[in-house]
Amino acid sequence: MRIPTVAIIGRPNVGKSSLFNRFLRRQLAVVDAEPGITRDRNYALCDWSGRDFRLIDTGGLVFRTKDLLEKAIADQTEFAFNEADVIMFVVDVQVGPDDTDLSIARDLQRVGKPYVLVANKSDNDAIALSAFDFMKLGLGEPMAISAANGRGIGDLLDQVVAALPPRAQEDTEESERIRVAVLGRPNVGKSSFINALTGQPRAIVTPVAGTTRDAVDTPFDINYRQYTLIDTAGLRRKYKVHENVEFYTTLRTLRAIDNCDIAVVLIDAVDGLTVQDMKVIDEVLTHRRSAVLAVNKWDLIEKDSATADRMAKEIKEQLARLSYLPLIFVSALSGQRVMKVLDLVDTVYKEMHRRIDTSELNTFLERIVARKHPPARQGKYIKLNYMTQTEIAPPTFVVFSNNPTMIDKSYISYISNQIRREYGFVGVPFRLKFKRK
Repeated sequence: MRIPTVAIIGRPNVGKSSLFNRFLRRQLAVVDAEPGITRDRNYALCDWSGRDFRLIDTGGLVFRTKDLLEKAIADQTEFAFNEADVIMFVVDVQVGPDDTDLSIARDLQRVGKPYVLVANKSDNDAIALSAFDFMKLGLGEPMAISAANGRGIGDLLDQVVAALPPRAQEDTEESERIRVAVLGRPNVGKSSFINALTGQPRAIVTPVAGTTRDAVDTPFDINYRQYTLIDTAGLRRKYKVHENVEFYTTLRTLRAIDNCDIAVVLIDAVDGLTVQDMKVIDEVLTHRRSAVLAVNKWDLIEKDSATADRMAKEIKEQLARLSYLPLIFVSALSGQRVMKVLDLVDTVYKEMHRRIDTSELNTFLERIVARKHPPARQGKYIKLNYMTQTEIAPPTFVVFSNNPTMIDKSYISYISNQIRREYGFVGVPFRLKFKRK
């Protein structure tokens, strides 16, 4: 299911970042009285009333000069109009409407996207009365809230969720397709890799890093197998994301991760596994997506019969805790082993959807507990009663215990390692939960 996007727009210093943090219930965006101060991550997953959505604080860009401020606001607004499913238009009730607010309001009326008008800084009832001044924008009655003290936030979230597109089941043909996101650093060969798979130049390929600006879906069928390939712009270190186009590119890449089943992470054979590669992999696993690692540009490496084994060992050592991710060496330029990546994707997809019987899991639990019993904590005996699998894609296991909160982290790692050793789950991150019996 596609995760909808909610964008927060408005002129500087109206409290967009404060509202962003309030929605997430944690301090993620930097807040300051100076306009344009946000320099950190300004997008995150949010949930309310059982609905997930990606929240974007468009005020999180750094403006180099005041001359660029007006253009930046226009760019952000245009981005929200094009990419967001719902727009939160934030205004400052203590300042009142100005020309920028009127301009944004006219654009909102023009595009016809679902929106919520938010009169922020309504810290008390007396100040909240001024929210009606914004009726002149022609967008209806604003919601008077205060991001600073939490006033009206629950009601605002209710309105936002009500404005989200309904949960629509994908059509049968699309739901049968495996959605594969092709990820990696800029210029690692993502578009060339997709072209090698499809046998035709569907994606633009140039030696300039960052040519791909959007996430492009390519339906692709081979030997009665159906896929949708998602070519994405390269993920870069966040401190390098200065220009608007880079900001939008990163957001779209994260949306591609949200909407894929399996990520193929390309690694440059010439550079080897880099810190940024590991960040990309971590981003995929943070979103609980399965992954295949493909070392591209293998044709550029001088090698002997032991080169592949040596490099595979080095990568596995760097990713010791992620040794379950399958690794393959490919060349998008020559086509070497490119199609074998799809074989790995098929294997991982089946692993994602494996379901293990409860009786088998309990036999497994008895065996590993007999081998190593959970240590007592604070003088309390810990008993693991039984284990069951509650979900697939990703697989989720629940262990019931008399003291679930007191189970030592090292013992949780022990159970996870034993599950991996017993059942494999190649390329698949699984979840392990503990509940009171």
